[in-house]
Amino acid sequence: MRRAGTAMIALAWLLLGGLLWWGFDQYLNPNARLAEVADGEVVLRRGPDGHYRALGRINGERVGFMVDTGATVVAVPEATARRLGLKPGAPLRVRTANGEATAYATRLERVELGGALATDVAAHIVPGMGGDEALLGMSFLARYEIAMRDGEMRIRPR
Repeated sequence: MRRAGTAMIALAWLLLGGLLWWGFDQYLNPNARLAEVADGEVVLRRGPDGHYRALGRINGERVGFMVDTGATVVAVPEATARRLGLKPGAPLRVRTANGEATAYATRLERVELGGALATDVAAHIVPGMGGDEALLGMSFLARYEIAMRDGEMRIRPR
């Protein structure tokens, strides 16, 4: 009898932890679903940490993006690149917010964010880049007009 009570308490704690994790994720990423188009624009809301995040696709596979207008190219963590089957090309030295690093050049067949689509997009595979979120850099964003105002980022065709 005591064992069943302990199991129920453990289950309750796990459920509470899962709900807290889900709520925190929703709070940090107000764009937690695949990015959607409104009147021909992809509209993202800024998260409480000041970043714009959304789900999109690389080569048809779901990927979490953090929009980074300061990044020259799309940067993909090594583990995510492996999951996507990306092939690393030539190594190169890159400057990141965390200093210099080695990355590997690659090309992405398709990158999608809501209704925004780009093909043959330059990217880097970045070993040691934490998490599974890719940085959506200018190799994608430069193909669109970007406007930021009142906590929203609008990405629309040129």
